[in-house]
Amino acid sequence: MGRIKIFDTTLRDGEQSPGCSMNLTEKIEVAKQLERLKVDVIEAGFAISSPGDFESVKSIAKTVRDCTVASLARCTKGDIDAAWNAIQGAEDPRIHVFLATSPVHMEYKLRMTPEQVLMRAEEMVRYAKGYCSNVEFSCEDAMRSDPEFLKVVVDRVIRAGAMVINLPDTVGYTTPDEMREMIEYMIRNVPDSDKVEFSVHCHNDLGMAVANSLAGVRGGALQIECAVNGIGERAGNTSLEEVVMALHTRPNLYGEQPRIDTRQIYRTSKLVYNIIGQTAANNKPIVGANAFAHEAGIHQHGVLANKLTYEILTPESVGISTNQIVLGKHSGKHAFETRLKELGYELTDEQILMAFARFKDLCDKKKTVTDGDIEALIIDAGVPKGTENYKFVSFAVSTKGRSGVEGTICLRHENTYLEQTYCGDGSIDSIYAAIDRIICPPEHTLDKFIISAVSEGKETLGEVSLKLRCGERTYNGHGLSTDIMEASIIAYLGALNQFME
Repeated sequence: MGRIKIFDTTLRDGEQSPGCSMNLTEKIEVAKQLERLKVDVIEAGFAISSPGDFESVKSIAKTVRDCTVASLARCTKGDIDAAWNAIQGAEDPRIHVFLATSPVHMEYKLRMTPEQVLMRAEEMVRYAKGYCSNVEFSCEDAMRSDPEFLKVVVDRVIRAGAMVINLPDTVGYTTPDEMREMIEYMIRNVPDSDKVEFSVHCHNDLGMAVANSLAGVRGGALQIECAVNGIGERAGNTSLEEVVMALHTRPNLYGEQPRIDTRQIYRTSKLVYNIIGQTAANNKPIVGANAFAHEAGIHQHGVLANKLTYEILTPESVGISTNQIVLGKHSGKHAFETRLKELGYELTDEQILMAFARFKDLCDKKKTVTDGDIEALIIDAGVPKGTENYKFVSFAVSTKGRSGVEGTICLRHENTYLEQTYCGDGSIDSIYAAIDRIICPPEHTLDKFIISAVSEGKETLGEVSLKLRCGERTYNGHGLSTDIMEASIIAYLGALNQFME
């Protein structure tokens, strides 16, 4: 077995799923974090799909230096031209070409015969090869394709110059045994199969994406295509954090480790969740709140005696700090900077100064500041805020008996202070309505509103993630404060400001 490569499709397959859209600034921030995580390939988008996607792929290709940057393309010259024009500035560009190979896709989606599919696949791989040497070919819906026909397709595209062959379980239909057998069959029966890398791209419709990906590795695949937090079409993609830590925990089964810096996993997960306005389920493997919690007495006794009794990996290995060194208002910049380095953050001098200022503000609001608080501040600072057309200044709420709650908000727009009051059903309703009176945004609905605590205690930082829908578009907001109302206002303004850009 060779080293397993991690192909991240968070910014393409993940981002195109409902509720997970990102703007250009957010995509670049995620790409930078994926580079810190040390993924091998970043699939930056589908360049032909829209001018916005083309620009984001192009910007990421120019920004990222330590990863291959890929753009998806259908088997058409227009798609391949757009892909190349977007990624040609990358350190290592890759064109990722795909064409469906299953009977149902060929007949009803492509309306092409098998022979036409063979000819098109071979021709377009050869065309992409004229632009760059690094070409990947995906047989869409491979796991519902006839193995004999698939074998011929794979042989043709290898001869045309493909370097990576991806056999995706596009609809999450297969099982681990079938995936392993398919990879083994191709390696055994396709001439020159030893000259390419086989890849797996699994969807989670039946909850087996991670298991199927690992089975593919056992069969001989050397690349896993996955997404941070498993986001993606329908039930999602293979979860990057889960499959990586499985490889990390069982090297006896899967061979040489990926080059991933596992200590960056938690902050990568948190960044993506914050940007798309979601949070991890408590029982989400690796990054969920309960992933390293032990409540049953027999489990607690075992862990206290030896962690290996019930923990197969440590929270520190994925970047979750369990050190509760407390910093406070008397702590200086040097102590703060030292703690950041111990937590694994490498910031510029300017970023440290900004983080230290936020830390000092927090110290004025709560007595003790934990590692969890510090990490929340740093991660929140890394979430792109966009243009702040309207900035929060202050708020006040007061009950009016049976009449409801009166909320007053003060915002700053350029050099003007704007204030409005509204009486609503509750604090959030009245404040948000007062904000709407000032900004007058397009008609929208609040699709999601999530409140969570960063650490323990009454003084903990409150974290609010929300999602607004305006027509067919969704906008995410994120707020962090010791005052949950303030966090709610910051999150709401963050989403509304995106309307106004």
